[in-house]
Amino acid sequence: MDLIHPQLAAFSAALDEGSFDAAARRLSITPSAVSQRIKSLEDRLGQVLLVRQVPCRPTPAGQRLLQRLQPMKVLEAEALADLHPEQAGPFFSIAVAIAVNDDSLQTWVLDALAALHREHGYLFDVRVDDQDHTLALLQDGAVLGAVTSQATPLKGCSVVPLGSMRYRAIASPAFVKAYFPSGVNAISLSKAPMLIFNRKDELQWRFLRRITKARLNPPVHYLPSSTGFVDAARLGLGWCLAPEALIKQAVAAKHIVTLDQERPVEVPLYWQHSGVRSATLQAVARTFVDAAKARMN
Repeated sequence: MDLIHPQLAAFSAALDEGSFDAAARRLSITPSAVSQRIKSLEDRLGQVLLVRQVPCRPTPAGQRLLQRLQPMKVLEAEALADLHPEQAGPFFSIAVAIAVNDDSLQTWVLDALAALHREHGYLFDVRVDDQDHTLALLQDGAVLGAVTSQATPLKGCSVVPLGSMRYRAIASPAFVKAYFPSGVNAISLSKAPMLIFNRKDELQWRFLRRITKARLNPPVHYLPSSTGFVDAARLGLGWCLAPEALIKQAVAAKHIVTLDQERPVEVPLYWQHSGVRSATLQAVARTFVDAAKARMN
């Protein structure tokens, strides 16, 4: 349910859903009504807030408004739930927008979200990006918090350390026999196909720099799936870095092997969130810390 002023609700829904038609479905009004409400808001503020394309995106003025709007929505929901506790669960629930990296989502974040939903009834709007880039979604106002590799807090935000995610370089035994008969070195790494999540993913390149100072240009597969990485490595598609928590069973079954047991890549992670005094954000932070500690460290 959208609790804020109808004009702000239309603006927020258009950005969340990506179009006026989708926003209209969420708000149970017509696309024309969505357009009229946003236009009225723009007239009131004297600035254009949305670029009207699909997906909708905010103008610089709209981005500044969105940064204020996300915390306001959660605080309003909490206030109304306090005033009407009998309706708090079903009536005043909002989707808490968060940004996470896919590896965290597949290893510990889902446990945390399930615990928060069971205990508090929270709903979540999860955006997935690389851990080096999730913070941009918080900075833009698209989310209330982000799992990020960046320890320096954004202005007006709080930071909670989550621990480090350990990555291992993996491949199938047959792949190792074919491409690494003489070990992991500059020559073998330059020829062995490499799996990369997407073009933002720097982990494999970081591993290459750790092993060798040479400028390598190996064959690359792009595969945007954390669990798919392990399967692809098992099937011999290439080598990659994968979270230790995701590979334990495959390693134990000898479907994959680690290429370099002595040199894992450690990625410190942090939970950055809006600095408003919110019971919802405090509960999310506590649960994220507990879940990360249980599965990641």
